[in-house]
Amino acid sequence: MGASERRRVVVIGGGFGGLLVVKGLRRADVDVTLVDRQNYHLFQPLVYQVATGGLAAPEVATPLRRILHRQKNARVLLAEATELDVANRRVRLDRMPNGDEEVLLDYDDLVVAGGSAYSYFGHDEWAPHAPELKSLTGALELRTRILSAFEAAEVELGDPVQRQAWLTFVVVGAGPTGVEMAGQIAELARDTLRRDFRDIDTRTAEVLLVEAGPRVLSAFPESLSRRAEQSLANLGVTVRLETTVVGVDEGHVELRTADGNVEQVSARTAVWAAGVTASPLAALLADATGGEVDRAGRIVVEPDLTVPGHPEIHALGDMVVVSDGAGGRIRLPGVAPVAMQQGRYVAHAIRERTTAPFRYRNKGDMATIGRSRAVAVIGGVRLSGFPAWVIWLAVHIVYLIGFENRLLVLTRWAFAYVTRSRGARLIDDTPRRPTLRAVPPGDRT
Repeated sequence: MGASERRRVVVIGGGFGGLLVVKGLRRADVDVTLVDRQNYHLFQPLVYQVATGGLAAPEVATPLRRILHRQKNARVLLAEATELDVANRRVRLDRMPNGDEEVLLDYDDLVVAGGSAYSYFGHDEWAPHAPELKSLTGALELRTRILSAFEAAEVELGDPVQRQAWLTFVVVGAGPTGVEMAGQIAELARDTLRRDFRDIDTRTAEVLLVEAGPRVLSAFPESLSRRAEQSLANLGVTVRLETTVVGVDEGHVELRTADGNVEQVSARTAVWAAGVTASPLAALLADATGGEVDRAGRIVVEPDLTVPGHPEIHALGDMVVVSDGAGGRIRLPGVAPVAMQQGRYVAHAIRERTTAPFRYRNKGDMATIGRSRAVAVIGGVRLSGFPAWVIWLAVHIVYLIGFENRLLVLTRWAFAYVTRSRGARLIDDTPRRPTLRAVPPGDRT
């Protein structure tokens, strides 16, 4: 596609890492093409607030063309990379919006930043019953399910057992996303909806947070994990530690406790936030280059984030594991700051043609549990409660893309704090609604 005398850089993936690569090359003497299956950049740390009605989708998703419209050396292609020809330095693109079956895109430097998805540990059949929170589609599906569950409980007049099943929510995985999601559902039931229904008391809703490990937020210091667990309990969340999920269907979740007993929980809504697996792009890249992947599907890259034997190819983000150069591997957390720092590093490496090893600087970790409740570790200082919550708010506002989104989100949060309200509680269930029809007068009873 096209011809240029300047160096051609192709970036696959418009997430945190890929976008920072493109923006980092804005003053470089290169032509950059960003390829993504979606036309927007998703601010993933706030996706759970879309799922619980706190924010609207456009406030956490910004069109890629809008972000890059002033960067003259960058263009965006809405397509999916399906084949890598590393010998000829070409990428095959499918799903072109104009209907073309395929397009071949030449490159001099290739950056692959495909991200990751949640892993169902070999039970992909659970996915329809327990949507994930890695995508905007998953968040919108969960919002519909959560809000519809309260609506179903309101009209479930004859069977109290079924009514309670509608009011039972199971969140699988007690990392930051799972903890945040469980806290938000509990606040939704306890505060936001309690005056909106007439036949049910939404405060009777039960939120279960299931974790296979011995504590929530295992990446945090143990003292903060205990405080987070206590905050969840204060919100009414039941935390089930050392408990694994062994079955999920439309109306039940089966749990196995540490002693081996299996318990069936009647719950009509489940949320999956446990375990991750690399994007299929990692396997595609490994097949094309003869690279190695680990058990989570991540491709092993050199300390400078290049693929072994291919200095013209960089890979970054959740889909990679970094070699330490001495036979070991550096385990980096699958969080946005890692991808962002790697994106800036790769842009610098392409501009300056350097091969210095990537070094991750951990500036801190934080997670919010609910209103005025959060935990954080910043510069070795441990914080919890209101101070940690304020810092969490400030950091997310700063890193959110676009001034308009920052202003909208800040306004929504301020209004929600004062009124305990959520303004994006819309149920998009159009495909499943019955078709309306008129009944002839003679058929009426």
